[in-house]
Amino acid sequence: MDTGNPDQSHPLYAIDRDVVDRLLAAEVPADDHLVDAARLLMRYEGFPGAHDLSADLAKALRLWGLTRQDLHARTRSIWEGGYRPAPVAAEAVGSSFDTADQEQA
Repeated sequence: MDTGNPDQSHPLYAIDRDVVDRLLAAEVPADDHLVDAARLLMRYEGFPGAHDLSADLAKALRLWGLTRQDLHARTRSIWEGGYRPAPVAAEAVGSSFDTADQEQA
């Protein structure tokens, strides 16, 4: 009987999966790709689950020809240069019901 801890699912997995897929598609990483890769590597380091994300992050680094040390050195330089992430656009919340289309009595 296996008494080890089962893999956990991370609450941000779905969002992070989209980010990792975007990273894998980047042939030449931009600053935001590098920053995202570094933060996700830190988020999932030692996390008991999401092994596919960790493997794909390592794959992205290989594709870019970077080690983790290279990545961290570059992201430190990016942040020191004044980089700030773009604000995340808030998704519209509501029922999609357009009251302007209603006939007025």
